[in-house]
Amino acid sequence: MIRLRRQLAWNTPPFRVALVGLAVLYGLALARLSLLNAFLLVFFSLVGVGALIEPLVGLLATLFLGILWAWLRAELPAVPALIAMPVLALTLAAWLMRGAARREIRLPAPPLFLPLVSFIGVATLSLWDATELPVYGLPELLKWLQMLALFWLIVAHVDARRLRWLVGGLLVIGAFQAAVGLWQFGLRGAGPDHFAILGGRFYRAYGTFEQPNPYGGYLGLVFPLGLGLLADQFVKRFARRSAALNYRALGLLLLATGLMGAALLASWSRGAWLGAAAAALVIAAALPRRTWLGVGLLVVVLVGTLGLDVVGVLPAPVSERLTDFAQYTHLEDVRGVGINDANFAVIERLAHWQAAIEMWRANFWNGVGFGDYEPAYAAYRLMNWPIALGHAHNYYLNVAAETGVVGLMAYLLLWGAVFWWTWRVTRRAEGWWRGLSIGLLGAWTQLSVHHLFDNLYVNNVHLHVGVMLGLAALLATRDEPDQR
Repeated sequence: MIRLRRQLAWNTPPFRVALVGLAVLYGLALARLSLLNAFLLVFFSLVGVGALIEPLVGLLATLFLGILWAWLRAELPAVPALIAMPVLALTLAAWLMRGAARREIRLPAPPLFLPLVSFIGVATLSLWDATELPVYGLPELLKWLQMLALFWLIVAHVDARRLRWLVGGLLVIGAFQAAVGLWQFGLRGAGPDHFAILGGRFYRAYGTFEQPNPYGGYLGLVFPLGLGLLADQFVKRFARRSAALNYRALGLLLLATGLMGAALLASWSRGAWLGAAAAALVIAAALPRRTWLGVGLLVVVLVGTLGLDVVGVLPAPVSERLTDFAQYTHLEDVRGVGINDANFAVIERLAHWQAAIEMWRANFWNGVGFGDYEPAYAAYRLMNWPIALGHAHNYYLNVAAETGVVGLMAYLLLWGAVFWWTWRVTRRAEGWWRGLSIGLLGAWTQLSVHHLFDNLYVNNVHLHVGVMLGLAALLATRDEPDQR
């Protein structure tokens, strides 16, 4: 690969004059700006310089800031809630500038690229007749274009050394969110009345998401990464196929994973619990090299969990939360059904499912337009449910309503390919890369199960999904993974 190497005359008088001039202009700008704007200018300057040196700096800053969106809107309205977007733009620009300077700009087409681009293409076509294109359609499409950009960045830029820093950064951000949620759950001593649980002694954790369900969904997406890495390490140690463990790294991994697991429980999110339970089962099945051993381990875990429930080991509130999900997974016509406090949540969800089905039925092939569920809702809603919740509370029905059967098939093919390629990596990868691939398989399981009840592409969680898709493609393209 051709590289462009240029030696800059750092010590020449013109360069020194230019540097002094820039410093003076920067100082004048800081002096004339308000304190907040001066802080933002310094912050973006530092991130921009850091991203030029190493794009992972800007990427991790984007991921950390992205999921602060709802908290910034509620608690710090003076700070732009979309602060992560200019950081993302700076990061991508820095990556392209580095590549241009070295004549190394690459936009690869690894595994998962074609299914991802196909879904984005179908979603774009669905916007042809969209009624609310600027407000709803384009922002939703932009999410997937950002995911594609992050996918490219990971595959083209991340090597074995950077991979460790990236995975560590994902786990640290997850641990931070978990610590915030655990403080809200039991240490703060107060909270929103509608989040009170267990007799009012505790409050549902919601982190910086301001809502427990997307918060639990986010934790359920990152938690399997730590679980997969831990499980693989312990299995290899038990089988005596590993050198001495790095106890410092193992301790940090245990801490981060334990915090996220505890906060996930504290979110009291039924969808997140079911998704995490399914993820744990899939991780157990993927651990052994031999598939039949994995299936056997899966059966043991299932029987053991059911046994704990039967003998009453599981706390009653937890058991009820896990076993009453059947009422949320059946379809029925809820027109004319009496509404009370006991069934309100179930009927509300089913009413939105029913509206999505009616949208799909009336726009079978191309849908109402990507992202247009909310503006289209008024034409298909049930009489007792005039307020749209923003999405159908089932992402598969949501995709069908917005992009039609073609979009639904493209979406299912995308995730079918994601599962297939990730499973293949778990069969052939070595070293800690195998634990990471197993964790990714668990993350995809959690996302797929939770999407039966919710939409997790909110609060900038899609940025994390894009990065993790890039990780899966990166692992699939490496023939000789890191063995250390």
